[in-house]
Amino acid sequence: MPYLILMLAVLAETIGTTALQASQQFSRPLPSAIVVVAYGAAFYLLAIALKTFPVGIAYAMWSGMGIVFIAIIGFAVFGQRLDWPAILGIALIMAGIIVINLFSNTATH
Repeated sequence: MPYLILMLAVLAETIGTTALQASQQFSRPLPSAIVVVAYGAAFYLLAIALKTFPVGIAYAMWSGMGIVFIAIIGFAVFGQRLDWPAILGIALIMAGIIVINLFSNTATH
């Protein structure tokens, strides 16, 4: 269950960040409202996840997965391109998340 809550936090953060791009600097009301609600949900769910995960591990997984998902959405929805160093960096972030989850004993208390 803690991983599900953390994934829901990542999903909410990803929705909020996507809406932030779509809000055009908060000039569009609906995407702006989605930003506020989604980020509120993301932080609430992250706080719940912190009951189980150490803060550094939870934040690493939350922010890392958010970066990966937003990069994919930026490419697919907004046509934003990444160069090879950016792709490599994101791959290293993914590798870090995998290492934490497969090999770290501190992933959960």
